[in-house]
Amino acid sequence: MAGRSGPPAALMFQGTGSDVGKSLIVAGLCRALTNRGLRVRPFKPQNMSNNAAVTADGGEIGRAQALQARACRVAASVHMNPVLLKPQSDVGAQVVVLGQVTGNAAARDFQSMKPGLLPIILDSFARLKAEADIVLIEGAGSAAEVNLRANDIANMGFARATGTPVVLIGDIDRGGVIAQIVGTRAVLDPADAALVAGFLVNKFRGDPTLFQPGMDFISEHTAWPALGLIPYFREAVRLPAEDAVALDRRSAPNGGTIVVAVLRLAHIANFDDLDPLKREPAIRLVFVQPGEALPGNAGLVILPGSKATLSDLADLRRNGWDIDILAHVRRGGRVLGICGGYQMLGRLVADPDGVEGHPGSMPGLGLLDVKTTLTREKTLIETSGISVADGAPFHGYEMHVGQTDGPDCARPLLRFADGRVDGAMSADGRVRATYVHGLFADDRQRGAFLAWIGGTAAGFSYEAEIDRVLDALADHLARYIDLDRLLSLAK
Repeated sequence: MAGRSGPPAALMFQGTGSDVGKSLIVAGLCRALTNRGLRVRPFKPQNMSNNAAVTADGGEIGRAQALQARACRVAASVHMNPVLLKPQSDVGAQVVVLGQVTGNAAARDFQSMKPGLLPIILDSFARLKAEADIVLIEGAGSAAEVNLRANDIANMGFARATGTPVVLIGDIDRGGVIAQIVGTRAVLDPADAALVAGFLVNKFRGDPTLFQPGMDFISEHTAWPALGLIPYFREAVRLPAEDAVALDRRSAPNGGTIVVAVLRLAHIANFDDLDPLKREPAIRLVFVQPGEALPGNAGLVILPGSKATLSDLADLRRNGWDIDILAHVRRGGRVLGICGGYQMLGRLVADPDGVEGHPGSMPGLGLLDVKTTLTREKTLIETSGISVADGAPFHGYEMHVGQTDGPDCARPLLRFADGRVDGAMSADGRVRATYVHGLFADDRQRGAFLAWIGGTAAGFSYEAEIDRVLDALADHLARYIDLDRLLSLAK
């Protein structure tokens, strides 16, 4: 079947838990079905992530939905992720609706907001469906969260409201996948369970014939058909991750000679800024975990983006990283601050209106003579221009609250195409900062950056690499999932 005939349809992919591969599978299927000539759109009713992307229509959505839009070869839209939660504490989050911040909410309070959000979600879904042959919908967390089922808008609540069939995904890599799927069937409301059209087992390693009895057991005890056993896709690490849980899985750093140390902040945001650096052979990218000291041989320390600048600045000091950073600078080392990291490098960060929580202020590291005042207005815009020091072009985006000014802003890091400037540099040029995300994805800017720290870029195209991996993922899924059968399930 080359495509799909009939009215627009939808299929939802839910998981037995978080990080089972929902985002990746939806992205791969978006590309696979787009390659068949279908008009495909991704959709996630509610997401929770501090990795976000700026959309063409002037808002922000989860990074995973932006990648899925790219897989469909269409511009990302706020309607692809109408509700986004950006955690600011263990019990609360910033609430983003249709790409714009509407306020903060504690977890319990958000439950009471859900009924009012459902009509907005349904309207966005209808808009996407009207322009597509098929909408691929990603659930959130676990389908088995029965404690949250009453007002659910992210999983079975959405599926029931729209009559959308569901494919359940289990993760064999974490163990217990039979119990994951059979247990989900056991706790689901019968009307919810009736919407499940089949299941996928993801991240398989080894001989698939040895797990066939397991697939049969799941089918027998759930009455759900097996739709595929998907081997582990090793190149997934080359695609932007949605959740900071990816940073908590220890992996060997790439083996370059220039050590770049990145602080693993508690509320780290938009850390996919650093993905292109992982691909550079000259760089050894190291995420410094809480309780660890900065490596003494670091050539560069990066303070990344943060969703809670004041809280992460306090954590930075509790970890002793402030002492390490100042010693690093005294030894002649270089420092780069991105967005929230930029704010931390200044003399003061003030939050007079309580944008991030309680009103207050905190001294910064004092490595740049600037100060920041957090404001309720959020900047969300795609940008392009050149870096001032070397004239290297860049393309990126701004996503931040706050205004930063001071003497070191007279030495800006970037000049935008419209003439505006951004960022700051110390007098000796060894401490630099910017509000712009995504700089290193631009091969020209990354090359200039490597030259600044004494390295040479490998000369590959990062953006072309992302598309190559998406195509490889699409082929991988097409080998292990019957796409015609999957299309036949959509309604």
